[in-house]
Amino acid sequence: MTAKEKEPKEGSYTAENIQVLEGLEPVRKRPGMYIGGTGLDGLHHLVWEVVDNSIDEAMAGYCNEITVHMLPENAVCVIDNGRGIPVEIHKQTKKSTLETVLTILHAGGMFGGGGYKVSGGLHGVGVSVVNALSTTLIAEVERDGGAFRQEFQRGKPKHNVKKIGSSKGHGTTITFTPDPEIFPEIKFDAERIMQRLRQQAYLAPGVRINFYDERELGKVTRYGFFFEGGIKSYVEHLNYGKDVKNEEPFYVGKQTGDSSVEISLQYTDAYTEHMLAFVNTIHTPEGGTHVAGFRQSLTRAINDYARKHSLLKEKDENMTADDVQEGLTVVISVKIPNPQFEGQTKAKLGNPEVRGAVAEVMYDGFQTYMEEHPQDARGIVGKVVLAARARAAARAARETVLRKGVLDGFALPGKLADCSEKDPKNSEIFIVEGDSAGGSAKQGRDRKTQAILPLRGKILNVERARLDRMLTSEEIKILIIALGTGIGEGFELEKLRYHKVVIMTDADVDGSHIRTLLLTLFYRHFRPMIDAGYVYIAQPPLFKLSRGSEQRYAYSDEERDKIMAEFAKKKADKKKEKEEVKEDVEVEESLEPLEGDAPVEGQLAMAKTGVNIQRYKGLGEMNPTQLWDTTMDPSVRVMRRVTVDDAEKADNTFETLMGSEVAPRKKFIQTHAKTVKNLDI
Repeated sequence: MTAKEKEPKEGSYTAENIQVLEGLEPVRKRPGMYIGGTGLDGLHHLVWEVVDNSIDEAMAGYCNEITVHMLPENAVCVIDNGRGIPVEIHKQTKKSTLETVLTILHAGGMFGGGGYKVSGGLHGVGVSVVNALSTTLIAEVERDGGAFRQEFQRGKPKHNVKKIGSSKGHGTTITFTPDPEIFPEIKFDAERIMQRLRQQAYLAPGVRINFYDERELGKVTRYGFFFEGGIKSYVEHLNYGKDVKNEEPFYVGKQTGDSSVEISLQYTDAYTEHMLAFVNTIHTPEGGTHVAGFRQSLTRAINDYARKHSLLKEKDENMTADDVQEGLTVVISVKIPNPQFEGQTKAKLGNPEVRGAVAEVMYDGFQTYMEEHPQDARGIVGKVVLAARARAAARAARETVLRKGVLDGFALPGKLADCSEKDPKNSEIFIVEGDSAGGSAKQGRDRKTQAILPLRGKILNVERARLDRMLTSEEIKILIIALGTGIGEGFELEKLRYHKVVIMTDADVDGSHIRTLLLTLFYRHFRPMIDAGYVYIAQPPLFKLSRGSEQRYAYSDEERDKIMAEFAKKKADKKKEKEEVKEDVEVEESLEPLEGDAPVEGQLAMAKTGVNIQRYKGLGEMNPTQLWDTTMDPSVRVMRRVTVDDAEKADNTFETLMGSEVAPRKKFIQTHAKTVKNLDI
């Protein structure tokens, strides 16, 4: 049979159609299946995988120091003083254990070999995937009196394990460089990595975690994290500067069989919940059975205490899970031998037995705490009772808002210029500041897919307002009806009428304030819209540059100067072609600064090139055509998608900027004032 005859026929389905990928080939072929994607989230996932291996050693009691080095040329080095990955020949693979761990998927000490009782890496994809997605990976091990080294290139060993000397130490060093063939952008975020390391230090009390950033030549940034107080210290950190209802955070930690449960909580005067849940030190943002067990027992414990001490009247209904969440800051950390996660990225725990274990530990511990701390218990119950009353008032207000829409035939707000497209995937709404900008936007839009909703003035700061008060704001009511999702208990993301919700405000201080107020509203009450990637910020230009019939728009000072330089070059080239000897315009060194905020270099270029620069202070200054051409035309516009990379950091930022405490906000402004660009005063 010839080679041609062996090829599978088109449309056939035979053995020849089945492709077998060996070793780490599947990882390079489909990286998204293993690390969630090849964007910045996937890139940072490589760091988490290596660090998690070191944390596993710490949880097992063999490691008390971990160091992460960010090196030049996009390299990352993670060092621990654990036992060191074994280097002897593995019985099953007939290769060194080090090579086995680094080249075979799901090979490691957490897979039933007795290496770890609990592990964060069990359902992680492992350091072998980091190896597969790196141009180079160097593993160095110190153990059993020796120092060993092995190098890999795109997942394949360059040589066998080499003994490079003797050593009295112990531990593992992994140095890797992400592969640009896999990751289109390799840009590690130091702040993001430090947030993760700080979090791990709270979850592994007694372990010191160091961070060194050596990417900038001649400069080393050093940080160290060490917390003996564990998750109780974490709760105190999260609530720093806030008005708390129970001065001493509640903490309970208990071993139940092979599992351990730790919970710490504290109530504040905030109106939102801040929960962080972990399994084997791995953050589970979508919760799972451990969170369900906690919520069930917390609600039951507070209701039982309130009934027992007559803080709830007989005719009063029991408080709900929603009521007990208001103002709650809680960290849940469980360590279990065989966690079953939903998905490779470990976002949600699925073990059913964990729910009962967490519920039992939480209920018994919290009941004891409230009996021993009656003043704190009354503060907590009082906060929850107030939340229950507000919830009832908010429900009535919400029903009034929605009923008004129903009675009007679910008429959309009169201010809203809706689009004709009914499919949310193809529809977008621009939330515009003021009637002037709204008028230009309505005239310049694509009526088929683009809706315009002008808002008058600054909306209510919802950071310090409950839902019932929010719903007295006419602008917020209009926005809720326009979006179609409802709010609070009745929020349904599936009913969102537009899959692009675009905040379009002026490029000045007032515009920035309105944008911040809207972002606070979306973060606190429409968070699923942000998580789904439906919220955007429009980027209108700051400058219009005109020279003759040519017009250009600049979105920053730097872009303006670049366009000025291009205009100057064009004129110079034109003069050269005409072999002109004299310049049309002579500019003396004593030229007075021209009006505007362009740098002197830009002013000279303006004088030489005859360019007119218009600085836009507001969207209302643009005519409909200009607004379409610069900000709304999908083929050329620039928009920023709003994301939440770190919920803890975002929560603290909103609390600082929009909360009632003045001192933290003043400190924030003083710290960041010098970095502000395009500030109009």
